[in-house]
Amino acid sequence: MSDRPNWAPDTWRRFEALYQPEYEDLDSYDRVLERIRGLPPLVMPAEVEELKQNLVAAGRGEAFVLQGGNCAETFADCNSDSIANKLRILLQMSLILRYGTRKPVVRIGRIAGQYAKPRTVATETIGGEELPTYRGDAVNSWEPIPSARRPDPQRLLDSYFHAASVLNHIRALLLAGFADLHHPFNWNVVTSGNCEAWAEYEGIVERILDAIDFMESIGGVRGEALGKVDFYTSHEGLLLGFEEAMTRKDEETGGFYDLSAHLPWIGARTIGPGSAHVEFFRGVRNPIGVKVGPDAGPEIVIPLLEALNPHNEEGRVVLITRLGAGRVEETLPSLVRSVVGMGMHVVWSCDPMHGNTVRTADGVKTRDFSVILDELTRTHRLLGIHGAHLGGVHFELTAQNVTECIGGAEDLTSADLNQKYQTYCDPRLNNSQSLQIAFQIARMLGV
Repeated sequence: MSDRPNWAPDTWRRFEALYQPEYEDLDSYDRVLERIRGLPPLVMPAEVEELKQNLVAAGRGEAFVLQGGNCAETFADCNSDSIANKLRILLQMSLILRYGTRKPVVRIGRIAGQYAKPRTVATETIGGEELPTYRGDAVNSWEPIPSARRPDPQRLLDSYFHAASVLNHIRALLLAGFADLHHPFNWNVVTSGNCEAWAEYEGIVERILDAIDFMESIGGVRGEALGKVDFYTSHEGLLLGFEEAMTRKDEETGGFYDLSAHLPWIGARTIGPGSAHVEFFRGVRNPIGVKVGPDAGPEIVIPLLEALNPHNEEGRVVLITRLGAGRVEETLPSLVRSVVGMGMHVVWSCDPMHGNTVRTADGVKTRDFSVILDELTRTHRLLGIHGAHLGGVHFELTAQNVTECIGGAEDLTSADLNQKYQTYCDPRLNNSQSLQIAFQIARMLGV
């Protein structure tokens, strides 16, 4: 039995589960899930508990959470260069934040599992043909033909093995000293040297290297400690059959952990009353991210927090607001007052991406760098006014020099989007914009 009342890994099936694929062959789906149940976990309970302790620090203002990665991972991303570059940009950003805020940075990648996306529209028209919408590689294929767009349960098994490969390479890189602070210029993404923020980054690195050299010369720091960093994984826990199959009981504690990732999150579309996603995640011991949109006021969020965290455990819930810059003042104050007023422990994080997606005159989805920064700034200010603090950020970003979000130091415009628009779903910050926003956050939060 679970240590959560009236809960088991499959009780979510009694509730309404939104945005689940409709498989034609349910027997095949059940066989795939049974196969996944017998496979090794992707992460371990001890790692999950370690992250939870780091989130306790972030909730108290003693650390800062950097969560970022692709909007939707693809199986094609599972190659050494792509994985290393994602790690590089997060290491670069975390170094900037660590130096600017003087706080430990908790690094969480949207990686090794972000293979499914909830889609509001069931179909899309490509080349004059109406097709089922692409829902992520865990469900169907980007290829615009009817047979490829049918949900295929075998892709869940493919998701498991691709996630395992990504995790294996990340762990090997870190074990081999990839994150060693003695060599931070090795983190350089090829095109980073061309961006304005790179000169500022170089200055920080030079100062850090000088400090390391001095401290080592007087025996004040152990060199091996500078090569170790913690890195955690996250994805939206959308496909509940997969998440259930990846849930394991810890024999030592008797509790259940969803061992598909360290930090699964519940999307803003699936947090409502009677949600199967809330029912499932209330019972696992992982820390849980919760995306909160502008229509989720205290009347939704407070019961949600009570369900997910009935014992008000620190480090249990990361509340990720995604409001849109123009609705922060309208929505956030009452939410913060309610959560703070009831003494609820959460890590306040801001996702300034999803609420600020627009389409150009040509119908291309994009986001404006200045608006992204505006939502971050407004959120930080209002949290402080109402007795809380910004404990983390959540970005869709890439280490590549894409042209998907307008603005930033390169002053990209809508006319530039077609140069290198590569996303399979939503627009991402490129490497230059990612470094720039890390500096802006460091200045905003800096001592």
